[in-house]
Amino acid sequence: MRAGFLFKEVRIGLRRNLTMTFAVVVTVAISLSLLGIGLLANAQVNAMKDYWYDKIEVSVFLCGTLSESPTCVAGVVTAEQRTAIKADLEALPVVESVFYESQTEAFARFKERFADSAIAQNVTADQLPESFRVKLTDPTQFDVVVSAFSGRPGVDIVQDQRSILEKFFRLLDVLRNGALIVGLFSVLTAALLISNTLRIAAFNRRRETGVMKLVGASSWSIQLPFLLEGVFSAILGWGFATGLLSGLKYVIDTNVAPLLTFTKFFEWQQVWISSAILLGVGLFVSIVASAITLRRYLKV
Repeated sequence: MRAGFLFKEVRIGLRRNLTMTFAVVVTVAISLSLLGIGLLANAQVNAMKDYWYDKIEVSVFLCGTLSESPTCVAGVVTAEQRTAIKADLEALPVVESVFYESQTEAFARFKERFADSAIAQNVTADQLPESFRVKLTDPTQFDVVVSAFSGRPGVDIVQDQRSILEKFFRLLDVLRNGALIVGLFSVLTAALLISNTLRIAAFNRRRETGVMKLVGASSWSIQLPFLLEGVFSAILGWGFATGLLSGLKYVIDTNVAPLLTFTKFFEWQQVWISSAILLGVGLFVSIVASAITLRRYLKV
């Protein structure tokens, strides 16, 4: 089949079903955009996890005047206990660094954090515990420190920041999975619309296809223009979806990231990877939906 004739048939088919073609393009664009947002949400969750887990510290709070832990019944931590705890922390292979925070330093940080709160006026330095803030070489190994120092004399509590972050990330995971599910369902909707559009096109052009069959045209040459119509609609929808994702990334970089400097956002590379995935999904869905529809409604 000559390429000129093939593209002429595709152009004629698109023009005859302009309204349906427009509906397909819009549906594919929206569907792929929703799926793309789900993919970028996944990239954002991973970027935030990498950023925050790398900054996770384990805080080992020592016995103070207000400590109620059974390990603190003997009173505040002694100098010998403090020295031994620090030495044992530094000896752990999973520990990268150990920072000691005295009661005075803890009080200064407390006042800075709650400077505008009335509670800061009722707290004194001796009420705050001294602590060791421990940075790990591998944040996933926090349980090594927790198990080694929980219940040790002189240690009040061992607090792991990861447990706090994981609640937040579980919520983000739910939102991400929801976005991906909505995107996948919308892609299925686009596939059904592509199928319905080609079914109508095949019905409207049944006389032409009948003539082509009589003159000996192969089934492939008859079905290919219809198939390319679906592919063309998918590519147009993908183009709009990629533009939307690029615009979203631009807005994040120019308006959101400068305000939320305490976290990390996904890179442009993730936009292009998501775009490539969307192109593959769009082409696959359009080709499969078209092939099934044409096989059923365009019998040649």
